[in-house]
Amino acid sequence: MFWLVFFLIVAGLFWINRAAIQKNYSQLISRLPGREEAPETSSPGNVPPPPPPVNIPAPAVPLPEAPQKPATESQNSRETPPSRPAAEQPEPVKNVPPAQPAGPVSPPASPPPETPQKPAPVEPLRDRNLYFTQVDKEGLILRSKTSRKIPPSDSPLLDSLSTLLQGPTTEEQRRGMVSLIPSGTRILSATVRGNTAYINFSEDFQYNTYGVEGYAAQLKQIVWTATEFPNVENVQILIEGRRVDYLGEGIWIGSPLNRDEL
Repeated sequence: MFWLVFFLIVAGLFWINRAAIQKNYSQLISRLPGREEAPETSSPGNVPPPPPPVNIPAPAVPLPEAPQKPATESQNSRETPPSRPAAEQPEPVKNVPPAQPAGPVSPPASPPPETPQKPAPVEPLRDRNLYFTQVDKEGLILRSKTSRKIPPSDSPLLDSLSTLLQGPTTEEQRRGMVSLIPSGTRILSATVRGNTAYINFSEDFQYNTYGVEGYAAQLKQIVWTATEFPNVENVQILIEGRRVDYLGEGIWIGSPLNRDEL
């Protein structure tokens, strides 16, 4: 009975102090050589806090050195540079063309050679005979022939008669030539049918201040100048497009005239 009571008392004490006994046992086991310390299996309330994190310093990286300014430059970079006078202000930068790429530069293409244009052929002037009037010392009215260079055209008869109506040149006047065709006379048309030239004059042609000899002289100037052309033998005078029988005081112009009839 004694041992039974003793065993029960020891078991009760063991049970009551089991936590302290287990802790001391664990510490004893951990101190034995060749054994690692086993983690304590204590209650949640006795768990030791985790160790604080260890900050490992990062390796130092050398920073690039800032470029040093030239010795002539001011120490204080914030200082405003002194303004230049108006004469020393820099000119605005103009548009600079981009640099040409390196390499062989081909010469600019030369324009195609121009083909020289041949000048238009110029036809030579033609000599045309004109007839004016000349008064001799005795007062007789004579026929006077002269030559003019006239450009060729499709109406040579009209060109010759128009030149005749312009009167003699200064040189011809020094030689005593005059025109008795009434001033202001115009040629309205000049055509050739067969061997007859039909020359149409304005109204001024039938008024001559020199009388009968003046009318005869103006007709000779027209007829002899027109018949210088080989295809013209006769001349029919028209006034404003109509045929008139007489010119002035009894000078017949109602039919074609030739050199023999004057």
